[in-house]
Amino acid sequence: METLDDDLYERAKALLEPGDIQLDGLILHTDYTSEAESRLHETTLEVGDVIAEFADKGDWYVFSGNDDPRFGLNQHQGLTIAEDEFVWECQQLLRDGTFDVVFYYEATDEQEELCEAVSDLGYRVTGVRGD
Repeated sequence: METLDDDLYERAKALLEPGDIQLDGLILHTDYTSEAESRLHETTLEVGDVIAEFADKGDWYVFSGNDDPRFGLNQHQGLTIAEDEFVWECQQLLRDGTFDVVFYYEATDEQEELCEAVSDLGYRVTGVRGD
């Protein structure tokens, strides 16, 4: 898969460094400006749905930066409804007037298929492997 922004790719990869679980990620490149905030939100949920399907952890909800002062305003987490278990996290980054959204999630053997599923929705995606 083609890398659309080498600097953003390297920054995203650095955030996947080993922790409690092995992480992979994807960068969603959008043309959304600040005026398209509602569309950005819808897109974040749509991509979160794809990630949750691949994670196979059941029903989930979004915990947002405006829900907790420990998170930034444009930082969101997908958590399972049953046990508040991590499904995904993202940061919506305004770069050069449009948003890129960096998602992180537990590493999967289906990274390429996951990125392809997001791409099939009509989005430009760069996959980021944590290994």
